[in-house]
Amino acid sequence: MASRALTPFQLIAALLVAFLVRCHGGGIAVYWGQNDGEASLSDTCASGNYEYVILAFVYKFGKGQTPQLDLASHCDPSSGGCTGLSDDIRSCQSSNVKVLLSIGGGDGSYGLTSQGDARDVAAYLWNNYLGGSSSSRPLGDAVLDGIDFDIELGGAKYWDSLARDLKNMGKNQLGGKGVLLSAAPQCPFPDEWDNGAINTGLFDFVWVQFYNNPPCQVSAGRGAFMDAWKQWESMPAGKIFLGLPASKDAAGTGFVPADDLNNNVLPLIRDSPKYGGVMLWSKYYDDRTGYSSDIKSHV
Repeated sequence: MASRALTPFQLIAALLVAFLVRCHGGGIAVYWGQNDGEASLSDTCASGNYEYVILAFVYKFGKGQTPQLDLASHCDPSSGGCTGLSDDIRSCQSSNVKVLLSIGGGDGSYGLTSQGDARDVAAYLWNNYLGGSSSSRPLGDAVLDGIDFDIELGGAKYWDSLARDLKNMGKNQLGGKGVLLSAAPQCPFPDEWDNGAINTGLFDFVWVQFYNNPPCQVSAGRGAFMDAWKQWESMPAGKIFLGLPASKDAAGTGFVPADDLNNNVLPLIRDSPKYGGVMLWSKYYDDRTGYSSDIKSHV
């Protein structure tokens, strides 16, 4: 059957509908870098399933330590082997995928001992991953979009100072794009480590881990889950994301089958004023289940 070209009016109407869908719909964020055998960074972004990709992790920093990046077998930063990811990062960004670097994680050696320590860490991240300059940028010359705080140990102090310093560095960069900030707190409210930082009001995204936390995850029941969601919505942050494992194997508890998420969970939160979408841990597990593809049209 022959197709007919759209009239200018029809084309404008179609573009408007697409724009409205994108404005009111959510996006998917995914963590990448901690498992062997997951898709490359460029292929991850080229899939079209994600709006945010979070590189994990800088697992060692602060307390006078030399910061260290770990991206599993994807590359070896100590030998300069990760600088080739610059092309992948730029490819992601050209596809309107924001690429952030996560600091912390559940297993590492990190923490901040003072405001000065926070300032030093901020300067390191700025010069080595963001808009600054350094002779030893682990990911090459690509400029990442922001920093993700996945703080799960190391004390609760001075993360607010780190957030302020990073945001200020972004603001002071002439012609720069600023620094996006995200956080990945556990769903029990308030978070033991990230609360002070998120309360600064500087965070663009908060992807709350509604897994490995039975009292507030979806399986706790509608009431407990929604109470937790509303508490997180009360935080002075940009968008709140529902953090979930992409498969049963990705976490001890908290997996929600795609059909259940689409039909029973997302309708509860999708109209929330701060709803941003779904965060998945992680790309490796998503590759094996196709979870993001199953939920994308509902997010």
